[in-house]
Amino acid sequence: QVQLVESGGDLVQPGGSLRLSCVASGSIVRLYVMGWYRQAPGKQRELVASITSGDSANYADSVKGRFTISRDNAKSTIYLQMNSLKLEDTAVYYCYAKRPLRATVDYWGQGTQVTVSS
Repeated sequence: QVQLVESGGDLVQPGGSLRLSCVASGSIVRLYVMGWYRQAPGKQRELVASITSGDSANYADSVKGRFTISRDNAKSTIYLQMNSLKLEDTAVYYCYAKRPLRATVDYWGQGTQVTVSS
């Protein structure tokens, strides 16, 4: 059974930075499309960033230029570096993994809370 375990969520002031980590069991990090969704209270879950096995990254327009997704295959870990955080970035952030070309997510993490507040 594949497990995704997130960490790094915290309370941070606007303009601050955080780095989220997602450790995956097995070797899926280098084979699957990995990424991050987030869900704010009362809102639908939205895709934030994704990275393919070929290191092709995609971002939501709302985070382009501020967030960077990366992967360390040796550590079976993906990261989300979040800079210039805004109040509207407050959400629970979920790591996910899906097989290439599939529309649906195969595995989800349990989520980590990011709160941006002054």
